[in-house]
Amino acid sequence: MEVFVALIEAGSVSRAAQKLNLTQPAVSIALSNMEAEMDFRLFHRSKGFFVPTSEALLLHAEVEQGLFAVSRIEQRVKDIRSGTTGGVSIALNGVLAVNVMPQLIAEFQLEYPNVNVEMRIHSSRRIASWVSSQQIDIGIIDAPIPVVGLNAKLFYSECVCIMHKDDPLSKLKVIEPKDLENRSVISITGDHLVDRQLEKHLSEKNISIIRNFSSYYFAIARNMVSQGDKIAIVDCFNGKADLKDDVEWRPYSPKISNEIAMVTSSDQPLGQAAQEIHNRLCKALGKESFLVEDKMQNKK
Repeated sequence: MEVFVALIEAGSVSRAAQKLNLTQPAVSIALSNMEAEMDFRLFHRSKGFFVPTSEALLLHAEVEQGLFAVSRIEQRVKDIRSGTTGGVSIALNGVLAVNVMPQLIAEFQLEYPNVNVEMRIHSSRRIASWVSSQQIDIGIIDAPIPVVGLNAKLFYSECVCIMHKDDPLSKLKVIEPKDLENRSVISITGDHLVDRQLEKHLSEKNISIIRNFSSYYFAIARNMVSQGDKIAIVDCFNGKADLKDDVEWRPYSPKISNEIAMVTSSDQPLGQAAQEIHNRLCKALGKESFLVEDKMQNKK
């Protein structure tokens, strides 16, 4: 088809061969093969020049459209191979949803503007189920992992204590259990591991705190801290974010850990675009935490 179009535009075998970077015999053979397949003549030969027949002129527009379609397919294959098109679905339980993912996705789409990214927020158990059934490409959940059949990267980070900038605790360098005595401390809904660790510390020191508000998300806990006299123990990503909201953070001792898992299906490898986001997430998580384990859960 390329030879056919080049011959119509160039008018001679030599010019068509030069345009296509082919030999003249190669052009002649391609034309002969096409005419044999069509079973009618495409060009009148006259003194070295090729004049298209009426049949060739009727065919010309269709062949050009066909070449354009092939070119689009080739480009789409290149885009898919390089990860510059397609779609990626991510589900999170809230840890990274507010203060990490928006910037990460925005930076990703500056380089890959044709890739659609879908982000959902739900419970860790539901997210794990979605990933296992291949409804979602990448999931960020609390450890331990509640569903088998997943590949997982486990990340550990230290939580911090957050308070309003005018809170007396902001004058301390490190917050300890005794500093929380009779303070309103926001809890994380659902018997969260962070709260269980804090309760253990308080129990060992026989310290009482006020529990009159709980939130499912660390980011909402931070918003509540910015509004009044409540304090919270939250993950480092939400705690250390520079949001200009009058909230400050301090290290907490003894250490409270938050362990999250980035999960993917063990049955379906990630596409190019999803793998690129997966790599960027690993890098973002590595800034405030370290990789505990890279493991696979086999189906039982």
